[in-house]
Amino acid sequence: MNQLAGVPRPALLRSAAANLNHWYAVARSSELRDKPLAIQIWYRDIVLFRNQNHQVQALENCCPHRLVKLSSGYVQGNDIVCIYHGWKFNGAGDCTDIPYLTDRQKLPPCRIRSYPVQERHGFIWLFPGDPAQAHAQQPLEIPEWDHLNYVVSVARMDVQAHFSFLVENLMDMYHGHLHRHFQPWGNAILQKKTVGSDWVEAEYQAECYFQINRPWSVIQLFIPWLRRGFLTSLIVRYEYPHWHSWLGHDFRLYCLLVPVSVTQTRAYLVHTASLGAFQGLHRLPIWFRRWVKNRCFNAAQGFLQGLIREDVLMMEQEQQAHLAHPQSRGLEVNPVIGSVQKLIHQQAHLYNTNA
Repeated sequence: MNQLAGVPRPALLRSAAANLNHWYAVARSSELRDKPLAIQIWYRDIVLFRNQNHQVQALENCCPHRLVKLSSGYVQGNDIVCIYHGWKFNGAGDCTDIPYLTDRQKLPPCRIRSYPVQERHGFIWLFPGDPAQAHAQQPLEIPEWDHLNYVVSVARMDVQAHFSFLVENLMDMYHGHLHRHFQPWGNAILQKKTVGSDWVEAEYQAECYFQINRPWSVIQLFIPWLRRGFLTSLIVRYEYPHWHSWLGHDFRLYCLLVPVSVTQTRAYLVHTASLGAFQGLHRLPIWFRRWVKNRCFNAAQGFLQGLIREDVLMMEQEQQAHLAHPQSRGLEVNPVIGSVQKLIHQQAHLYNTNA
C-alpha cells in the first residue's frame, strides 16, 4: 500500500491555510485586564478589550479613520478609544463618538468587524471565521481546568514555523528521543491509528517514568540511569484545530494552537495531573482542596518550558529546511504523520472552498 497516496506535496502542506471556522484560544483570561490586547491569527489583526461589565469584546484592530491600531488606545466604559483622534467604538464595531464632531455633522456610518468571543477554562476563545457558524461549534473541552482533583499548569509556545510542523511533532511519539535528558515517557510503540472526518488518533504503548502518588519518582525524569518505567497507554488525538493526549490515567496534555502565518505559530500547552491516586482526597473539605489546586497551579510549568525549548529548536530547523528546499519531502515511516498531513490539507481546502 502506498503510504503517500493522498498526502499533499510539501509546498502545499507547508503553506496550507488554517480553517478559521473553529474556536481558537487566542489568549489567557489573565492576560486581558484593563488595557486592550492585540492578538494575531492567520494574518488577521484583532484587538481584545473588556467592557464595563468585564465581558470580552473582539474587534478588527484598525481604526477606519487613519488605519492605526486600536490596541494602542484605551477603554472607556463599553467603548475602545482610538489614541490618535479619540474616535470611540463599541463591542459591535459601531462608531459611537467623534469628540470634535460639529452639530452639523453626523457620525459616519462605519462599522469595523467584530468577532464572536467567549471565556472558558481560563482562556479567551475567538471564532475568526464565518460568524454564522460559531453557534454550531464549541471550544475544546478541558474538564480538568475546574475539577478539584486536578492540578493544572500552562506554558506558552511561540515557534517560527508553519503549524503543520507542530501538529506532526505532537502526534509522533517517537520523538521522545529528543527529550531523553528531560523525559516523561519513552520507548513508544504504535499500537493503533484511527481516522475520522476531522480528527486523527494514535494509540501508543510507552514507558512512563513518573507516578503522581510517588512524588520522589520525578527525579527519574532528569537522571536517565535511575529510570524504572512502567508500561502504559499513550493516546494522542489531533481534533482539528487542537490536540490533546492521555498518558495513563493520571496525566492529560492539551495543545491549543493559534496559527499566525505560514511561518509563525503560537500555542498554549495545558498540563493536568490527577490527584485521584491519593485515597480519601474527596473526603477533605472543599475549601482545602481548592486551596491545594490553586497553590499548585503551574507546578509543572518549568518542565513544560524545557520540553518546549527542545521542540521549538527542531521545528524551526524543519521550517528553514523547507524554505531552502520547498519541493523536498522527508522520509517518513510513521503512518500517523501521513494521516495528519491529509487532514490539514483537507481542512484548508474546506475553508478555501467555503470562504
